[in-house]
Amino acid sequence: MAAGLTLNLTVVLVVFCFLCIEFVCCNNGRRVGDINSVSEAEFSGFSLPLEHSFEVDDVAHFRPRGSVVLKTGREPSVSLSQNQLTEEDRVRLKEVAAVDGLYRIRVPRVSLQTERQMDRHTDGFLTAFVRACAMVESHLSDVITLHTDISGFLIGVSIVTFPGACQGSEVEDEVDLEVFNTTLTVMAPVNAPGPETALFLERLEQESEKKAKNPQEQKSFFAKYWMYIVPLVLFLMMSGAQDQSGAGGGGGGAANGGGR
Repeated sequence: MAAGLTLNLTVVLVVFCFLCIEFVCCNNGRRVGDINSVSEAEFSGFSLPLEHSFEVDDVAHFRPRGSVVLKTGREPSVSLSQNQLTEEDRVRLKEVAAVDGLYRIRVPRVSLQTERQMDRHTDGFLTAFVRACAMVESHLSDVITLHTDISGFLIGVSIVTFPGACQGSEVEDEVDLEVFNTTLTVMAPVNAPGPETALFLERLEQESEKKAKNPQEQKSFFAKYWMYIVPLVLFLMMSGAQDQSGAGGGGGGAANGGGR
């Protein structure tokens, strides 16, 4: 009886220890609720479809090119996941480049703010394009920029290639027209610098204090330089009087000469 009781206690202790070990390993020092909240904070985000079109007849027919992935949390980031061009796509792209056609991309006009994704809706598309020959000769190397307003809503998209000019260079399909080499950036508006009102008021106060300490600076121009102005005025007055007396004497002599 005692042996059976001891055996049962041993089994219970072993099971209890096993459960404790499993709990510690799964939690890694955190409660289950904490783990879920951290995971949601670190990996929450959403993606936007990126589409492209290149047709010989220049009629847009957009197909998936990839997706723009935006992540928030401790380290917000934006990345681009893209598909490789199929053999059919590579042949078509070179044909479009040969007739100087266009390569177009588009993204939906949505908000990039994650807190607004619950009521997310698409308000049309934003489109940009480059010459297809530039896309071919750049070996699918391009820079895509997403432009947003102050609220995080997409208002524009642009695409450029490097090099941007078409020079008629030969490009191998299998080697250079298979994988995109894209740099993706998100541009938000930058607030213009406001007037430095505080600095201007501070300078006015400093000048007022300086004038209060030195009353000599508050004197008028005449009060400062009267000793130079008065002699100059007297000299001009005396010179004018002498000119008038000389002119009168000359006139009298002429009259006398005429009488003779």
